[in-house]
Formats: sequence, C-alpha cells, structure tokens
Amino acid sequence: MKPSRELLRIEGNEPVFYMDQEVTYARADAWFGHVSRDLRMNVIYPQTGARTYPCIVWICGGGWAQMDRGAHMTYLADLARRGFVVASVDYRLGHESPFPGALIDIKAAIRYLRAHAGRYSINPDKFGVMGESAGGYLTAMIAVASRGGAAQVKQKSQNVDQNSLDYDFEKGEYLDFSSEVQAACPWYMPCDIAGLVGSEPWRLPFFAGDMTNSPAYRRYINPVSYITPEAPPFLILHGTADTLVPIAQGEMMYEALLAQHVDARLVALEGEAHAGPQFFQRPLWEIITEFFKEKLD
Repeated sequence: MKPSRELLRIEGNEPVFYMDQEVTYARADAWFGHVSRDLRMNVIYPQTGARTYPCIVWICGGGWAQMDRGAHMTYLADLARRGFVVASVDYRLGHESPFPGALIDIKAAIRYLRAHAGRYSINPDKFGVMGESAGGYLTAMIAVASRGGAAQVKQKSQNVDQNSLDYDFEKGEYLDFSSEVQAACPWYMPCDIAGLVGSEPWRLPFFAGDMTNSPAYRRYINPVSYITPEAPPFLILHGTADTLVPIAQGEMMYEALLAQHVDARLVALEGEAHAGPQFFQRPLWEIITEFFKEKLD
C-alpha cells in the first residue's frame, strides 16, 4: 500500500456509545444470610442529551446454577447501536435464593434503570426484556407478573395455604418506579416447570416448593398462570430439536397468550437445539431488532 495522507470529514449523527460496567443496582443476602453482596449490571448507552432511547434488559441463562452477564455483550452491543439502551443484569442463582428471588432481582434492576433514566438516556415508558433458557423463563415472568397476574393466581389458589407462597415480587429500592415492560422476547423458555422435573437436569434448587402435591405451587411458578389481556407483545424463539426444553414449552406459552388475545409471535428454528448457533445469526437478530423497534417505537 502506498503511503498517503488524507483529510476527511465524516458526516453522520450517530451518538457515541459507552458501556458502564459493574453498576450496582441492589444489595442481596449472601453466604447463608450472614453477609450481603452487590447485584450488578452492564449498561450500553448513548451519551446524548438530544433524545431518549428504549431500554432492553437482557437476562443470561444457565439453569439458575450459572450465569454471566458479560457472555453475550458482543451481540448486545450490536443491538444497542440499532437504537437502544441495553442492560445485562445479574440475579441470584438457585442455591442463593429460591423462586421468586431472581424475579425480584430483575424487577429491582428495571426499577433502578427507570430511576436513573436520565443518566442513561432511557425513555422510561419504553422497556423490553429478553433472555435465554432460565433467562427466557424470567423474561416471561417479568412480562406477565406485573399486570394483576399475581392476584389472578392467588384467586385460583384461594383454598390452599398461602403462607409459603410469596406473591410480593416488588421488593428493595426505588419502589416508586414501575418494573413493567412493554415487549418481551424469551428464547427457548421453560414454561411448565412441573412438567419438566422428571428430567434430571431440572432437579434444581431454584424451585423449592412441592410440585407434586401442590397445584397452587405449580400455578405459582408457571408464567401461563399470570397472563392477562393486558400482557405486552411477545416474540418467542425456540428450536424444534431442543431436547432440554422441548418446543412444546414455547408453544404452551404462545397458545396461552393467544387465548388471552395478546399480541404474540412464535419463531421456530428448524432442526435447532438448545442454545444452538442459529440463535446468534444476523437474520434472527434482524427479526429481534425489528420486533423491539415496532413494539417500543
């Protein structure tokens, strides 16, 4: 290549994006309740005073046994540059806090982001949530358990002792702010947990209640139970060859949403397994991006 010196003027009005890492959004009990630890998030945001952007909260999977909020930051950064603030959040795992611990945590993260909307150029009225596997389950629960769904499940369970079922999913700081979202995209989500517990990988401490003898507990942990006509739009992604979380789980959620006249779309990836590479290809991310653009516009 021949040496050259060029004078360029780059035109464009794209904002400059930054990633604020290790942001503490809450404190939670740790080490058998004797100490506490930070719950953190990474936030990719545009630094601009000119406008605000919808926020998408990402929830990593890992069977409530492992998670890493930084695992998919490359893809989330691409999504952010399409016109979103994106936050990838920590939550407590099954051995730290059984259900609804992680659900409480993600709700606290959303309230934190709304409380700090000005800091991150967020439109507080436009939140989406997306997650994979265990994070897909939490995505669905976040989306449907904020609009009277808990009261609906309590009513179904009224003849059962409620002392062990904690329906208060709003705990912690910033309780003056909402944890509701306006769009949800769960990936290969488990839905009917009780129907999966016969498989060894599903014998997990996150669900500590009696799924055999307690219909109330089965309803309590199933996102289908919380669906009302006011639920936000859903884009459900699932592989047809998923053996860990069969596609029937995603179909169950899809059919239940349609039964309540909720805007829902199911994209089945032909021949794909759990967390397979099709989920990380550009054509699917175009579908995801367009979904959030349409629903959060």
